[in-house]
Amino acid sequence: MVEDVAMDAVFHALAHGARRQMVHRLSSGDLTVGELAEPLSMSLAAASKHLKVLERAGLIQRTVIGRRHVCRLRPAPLAAAEAWLRFYERYWTERLDALEALVVAAPTEDDEEEA
Repeated sequence: MVEDVAMDAVFHALAHGARRQMVHRLSSGDLTVGELAEPLSMSLAAASKHLKVLERAGLIQRTVIGRRHVCRLRPAPLAAAEAWLRFYERYWTERLDALEALVVAAPTEDDEEEA
């Protein structure tokens, strides 16, 4: 049950585009709150609220150095989410394989012109 709550927090955190962009940017290294907020054209207060959601999900760690808040990605919760998604991957892979078979078997315009 605790694992379900943690997974819910991860998917909730990743449900917002700004937070996904923050996670992506943090994959390249540590950034301050200001550096994370700047390309998103949002205030530091708004960025901080998004970062709190990411913190609660365990996706980032924030360290205060003087007046600077430096954020670091914590990838373990992402790995758990990926493992959960990987279990279901076979279902969409099977459907894509079936779609590919239909497309390959479908007559083309060249086939119809020859007939």
